[in-house]
Amino acid sequence: MTAHKSKPDVLVVGEALVDIVHRADGSIDESPGGSPANVALALGRLGRSPRLLTAIGDDPHGQAVRAWLAASDVSVEGLPAARTSTALARLNAEGAATYEFDLDWQIKADDVEVADALHIGSIAATLEPGATAVAALLDRHRRRALITYDPNIRPSLIDDRDAVRLQALSLIGRADVIKASDEDVAWLHPGEDIAEVARRWSRSGPALVVVTLGSAGCLAVTPSVELRVPAITVDVVDTVGAGDTFMAGLIDGLLSGGALGAEARAGLESLGEDSVTALLGRSALAAAITVSRPGADPPRREDMDMVVF
Repeated sequence: MTAHKSKPDVLVVGEALVDIVHRADGSIDESPGGSPANVALALGRLGRSPRLLTAIGDDPHGQAVRAWLAASDVSVEGLPAARTSTALARLNAEGAATYEFDLDWQIKADDVEVADALHIGSIAATLEPGATAVAALLDRHRRRALITYDPNIRPSLIDDRDAVRLQALSLIGRADVIKASDEDVAWLHPGEDIAEVARRWSRSGPALVVVTLGSAGCLAVTPSVELRVPAITVDVVDTVGAGDTFMAGLIDGLLSGGALGAEARAGLESLGEDSVTALLGRSALAAAITVSRPGADPPRREDMDMVVF
């Protein structure tokens, strides 16, 4: 891919909220979060200055979220929500999290400027009334931008499994890049082989499909490449934000290679084995740094350049 000279306009769309984390030792922390907001934050720390289209209340939680994002050069767009959403996360002794959500999600996207790169995902892509606006925004960006999607399925929020599954698969077929966890794949395709699902997703439209496999690393499938990259071994403090940081690393690497705007598809289709391996390795490094620290605390670019595992 050819490097792009000007700084791209990166738009992230989705929920921003406050994580209320109950740790295994009995302590409780409150911190800003939300999967798309974490992706935007990580992109901001990597120097991308993204826009985040979201819904945040004019309340103390909302003020905390706005300050958190601004400190990493993320600009917030969207109408104020009635309240700022929250997510209750319970961590086990290994640092793995389970979630309970209290959400207020809707956006107005008709007048949102088309970006060079669009990322959507998680709850915002399937929870109405905002999900319809998210899908319409994706369609406005098709063939005009790099479009990335992370299903990041939250089963505890889903009442109609079949409807959400169809919606997620529709978005998968309309995006350029998919990043999903093995848990997402298992929920969307129970009992099916992960690699075969990734191949099927690739045939449905995306130019790059990546499935993260926890400690087993990750799998990537393109029309011409299929490979696995091992995870980077670190002492895990907690896993909050790991997948979101990996997603941001993926987007950052693709943008660095020039996969943006109307040229995004051509750039993606030119990816060879070495490029995909390097892209996944860099994303895995970003995620490894994040899980080695408490909370969703993704690395800055200088951290990426300095850390050696």
